[in-house]
Amino acid sequence: MSRLKEQYINTIRPELMKKFSYSSVEAVPKIEKIVVNIGVGDAVHDAKVMDSVVDELRTLTGQQPIVTRAKKSISNFKLREGMAIGAKVTLRGEKMYYFLDKLISVALPRVRDFRGINATAFDGRGNYTLGIKEQLIFPEINFDKVKKIRGLDVTIVTTAKTDKEGKELLNAFGMPFKKA
Repeated sequence: MSRLKEQYINTIRPELMKKFSYSSVEAVPKIEKIVVNIGVGDAVHDAKVMDSVVDELRTLTGQQPIVTRAKKSISNFKLREGMAIGAKVTLRGEKMYYFLDKLISVALPRVRDFRGINATAFDGRGNYTLGIKEQLIFPEINFDKVKKIRGLDVTIVTTAKTDKEGKELLNAFGMPFKKA
């Protein structure tokens, strides 16, 4: 069992239960899944770009990514319906906890001039989205093999009903939010 899952079961869940006075253990918010997404706009001009993006995402998450395709054609962007425009991975279970642990304790502290992440990026239902400017903050990415620095989005989907509950859950996991 991963370190964060143990921490959730043994300390975080009882704390949240006490703080929000839930009647059942099942009512306590938990992390449902983490979606990691990379948009690749320049794949329109060069289809080989997708291969390196898929490899990087597989290295980061330990899971095979799904290539996302354009839903409709947009002539101004030279984009046709069905063209590959990104890659995403949905992490659940143990892999999700390992990725979150790596994100919080290894990757985010490696960001240059890091002062914490924005605490207001919740969607109103307790889910949190974090934009990362470069994939190089993850230790698995080999700096020499990177052709282009790309950003990625990490969406943490929780079972929390409100942003306050979601923030409290991520705070308990050690998410480095900016001090207001």
